[in-house]
Amino acid sequence: MPRYKPIHKGLKLLPVDFDRQIQPGSFEHALCFLVDHELDLTAFHARYRNDIEGAPAFDPSALLKIVLLAYSRGIVSSRKIEAACRENVLFIAVSGDSQPHFTTLAAFIAEMGDLAAKLFAQVLTICDRQGLIGREMFAIDGVKLPANASKAKSGSRADFPRQAEKMEQAAARMLAKHKEADTHPEAETEREARALARLQREAKQMRDWLADHPEDRKGAKGAVRLSNRTDNESAKMATGKGVIQGYTGVAAVDEKHQIVIEAQAHGTGSEQELLVPVVEATAGCRAPDTIFTADAGYHSEANLKALDAAGLDAYLPDNGYRKRDERYAGQDQHQAKPDPLYDKRPRTKKPTLFKPEDFRFDRDARTCVCPAGKTLYGNGSNCVVNGYLAIKFQGAKQDCQPCALRNQCLRTPAQTPTRQVAFFLGKAPGHESHTDRMKAKIDSDRGRAMITRRFATVEPVFGNLRHNKGLNRFTLRGQGKVDGQWKLYCLTHNIEKLAHHGYGC
Repeated sequence: MPRYKPIHKGLKLLPVDFDRQIQPGSFEHALCFLVDHELDLTAFHARYRNDIEGAPAFDPSALLKIVLLAYSRGIVSSRKIEAACRENVLFIAVSGDSQPHFTTLAAFIAEMGDLAAKLFAQVLTICDRQGLIGREMFAIDGVKLPANASKAKSGSRADFPRQAEKMEQAAARMLAKHKEADTHPEAETEREARALARLQREAKQMRDWLADHPEDRKGAKGAVRLSNRTDNESAKMATGKGVIQGYTGVAAVDEKHQIVIEAQAHGTGSEQELLVPVVEATAGCRAPDTIFTADAGYHSEANLKALDAAGLDAYLPDNGYRKRDERYAGQDQHQAKPDPLYDKRPRTKKPTLFKPEDFRFDRDARTCVCPAGKTLYGNGSNCVVNGYLAIKFQGAKQDCQPCALRNQCLRTPAQTPTRQVAFFLGKAPGHESHTDRMKAKIDSDRGRAMITRRFATVEPVFGNLRHNKGLNRFTLRGQGKVDGQWKLYCLTHNIEKLAHHGYGC
């Protein structure tokens, strides 16, 4: 039997040179060089007032290295980061054996605030200096992630008083039950006492919340947006995996090396609201000829108008662009598949009326024949309806009133004497909208190529953040703190790009 040298596992005491643990070309090497020689951390140092009195504090540069290294390894929990600083040689080397408590790490991240944006801007400047930003195309996209908030505690101000009243009534019933059981104290269990205390506590918290928030949240168009009693700046939003209570993290990514140019987190699921703020935030980084691309969720007439007014070249497909693109010709067979949870009870079909497609319209001769074979007369040849040229036809009374198909042609046969039908001939001159022009732009060969380039630019960034970095939820509460955490993750992505291109070696 062959003999091998022993393999040691577990605990072993070794002399460790921390500097030799950080290998050139690695993420941690680029991180340490960046923090030690490039970043201005004056704003962090200004927070401390222990020059003469007070205990020594952990160096902000060490805390920043620890947090960014943990995020790069998919570690979000402050307790797990603390454990890594005690047990992992790489974390010990990067932090200089600082070993901060998890509460120190959590407070450092939560209280970072606007400083995360300043750090993000500094790293972006270094990326530009290294030639990693091309400014040819910026791709914008977002991801919806759960927040540190309870979805069950969402609702409008009209919902919360009813919920509080139900809790108070339930607590009153339990108190009455306890009074009846006073003659038999052993009947009152500890479990019932805890349930009563919980109901009273939650009802009081709800009443206090209503007093502190006298108005409902408002959406972009003034509509009522659901509030949340654990994090009122988060929002209930629909995703492909169900409804979550969370935030939307938006990123603008440069095409050249997939550097994140701008990162923002917002408590709304409406992507249309988020395009203009992100585009405006890239003003200091873009070139005059930079192209913006985004998916159909950001498409709206108002957004296209704003981009046109700013003189920006953009490609924003509408929701129906795939139906016009032959590359997606087979999608109908998948969309036709029923939802596994659909209602399987038989439904009675409502009788359908004849549609304009059931009429034989001759565009050249400008004639129309109804399903009964009767020729309709024209009663409008150059009409404009909602910006479209249209030609209108109407049936004659002597043909429509005795027709056997009258009930299939008219919604109210007893009241409507004859059928009218209109055929649209295209957009009227001077009535083209920004959406019409964008449709023509997207359907061109260049437009289809830009859609493909957008996929290849921004989707790998979200794949890196969500899969490789393990970002599956935000751990903080409040839009400002969540925005800072989202920027830290995008900052980690950019530092990783610097490391891959030999920064600091």
